[in-house]
Amino acid sequence: MSLGKILVVEDEDLIRETIELALQEEGFEVSTIADGRMALDLMQANDQAANRDFALIILDLMLPNVNGLDICRLLRRQNNLVPILMLSAKGTETDRVVGLEVGADDYLTKPFGMRELIARCRALLRRQQQFQDQQNGEHLSFNSIALYPQECRVTVSGDEINLSPKEFKLLELFMSHPKRVWSREQLLEKVWGHDFIGDSKTVDVHIRWLREKLEQEPSHPKHLVTIRGFGYRFG
Repeated sequence: MSLGKILVVEDEDLIRETIELALQEEGFEVSTIADGRMALDLMQANDQAANRDFALIILDLMLPNVNGLDICRLLRRQNNLVPILMLSAKGTETDRVVGLEVGADDYLTKPFGMRELIARCRALLRRQQQFQDQQNGEHLSFNSIALYPQECRVTVSGDEINLSPKEFKLLELFMSHPKRVWSREQLLEKVWGHDFIGDSKTVDVHIRWLREKLEQEPSHPKHLVTIRGFGYRFG
């Protein structure tokens, strides 16, 4: 029985074929593509048909026609939340953060071992399953914080706190994607909408208000963390 369907987007034949074989031996169903445009067209077609076939995408950064960063960015803008493991020969901290900032869930630097690749795939799939289980259970939780989407209610250590609609939407977005880095522009688009006219500093203000309600020490936050030069991360 297949453990899930994984899409591998990699233009180097040897790497693509090695990944495909390793994943198949672990029990995964694997589809492979060597071209960025073809991969994007496939995912957009799946998205339009509301057919989320792939449990995970392994996505190379450097691809013909459309690169991995652009593919990842476009999928997230279309609210396609399939987990993405990005591969790249670029291993600096800035490269990794940029990959995560555009929406990748994990980043693996070449060269890498197949055991590590498989372990990271399994970790991402577990995290996605936990998120789905939480949604099915009608609440999200992280440490002492619990959010109930259907009730528009948040508790910290069991005590209910009052949030404005925008604060609630921000926290729900953060808790739905722990560890992901969000830029101010992405947060404005997701929470305030495309038609928002105003200063991006409004995001900073709402983050500060959230910290005052969630954090024991708002000036030294442990949940809503600033990633300098990129944006914010929850967890």
